[in-house]
Amino acid sequence: MKPRPLTLIHDDLVDYDAAMERMTDLVGRRQRDERADTLWLLSHPMVFTVGRRTPESHLPDPTHGVPVVETGRGGQLTYHGPGQLVGYLIVKLAEDEGIVDYVREVELRLVEALGKLGVPAERRDTPPGHELLTGVWTTGTSRKIVSIGMRQSRGVTSHGFALNVDGDLTPWRWAVACGMPDVDMTSVRRELGPASMASMDTVRETVAAAFEARP
Repeated sequence: MKPRPLTLIHDDLVDYDAAMERMTDLVGRRQRDERADTLWLLSHPMVFTVGRRTPESHLPDPTHGVPVVETGRGGQLTYHGPGQLVGYLIVKLAEDEGIVDYVREVELRLVEALGKLGVPAERRDTPPGHELLTGVWTTGTSRKIVSIGMRQSRGVTSHGFALNVDGDLTPWRWAVACGMPDVDMTSVRRELGPASMASMDTVRETVAAAFEARP
């Protein structure tokens, strides 16, 4: 991968709608070359987000009380909640670079970060006619640990990835995640065990380093 240093923004828990407003502002400023390429690391309160192609049958039972928000990114249903590291990537693509190229780079950088945390992982190519396998999967247990959904507008990317670190995985079972009814979602803590030293702070630092991101 070619070097691509990013400016890093750190936040803790940010409401999803408020995050979307700020992300839109960051994208506009990047399109006007008023700021550098940016990685924004944060977490969200419990929320399901859905792409425009998400079937109604994939949505969670509303009795769980978790909001469902339609979003402009690619991909299908994703869950966000405490204990998950979300990364929004506001990056100006090269003239010969498409969003699919950049998503592949994002996958590989997260594979690198997970390897340093002790979680062997891989990206997967999608066989013809299958549901998209965009994201990152563990190699030892074949579980999905990172969801990715991105888009580009006027050459600048938005949205990004969600890496499960140490949060409750139960809400993933309340809906059809990523358009795949049989997907087994996992986390760093699940893969390494409760005695793991990979805290949220450690994961943040490792992911930021993999993206060459600094404040």
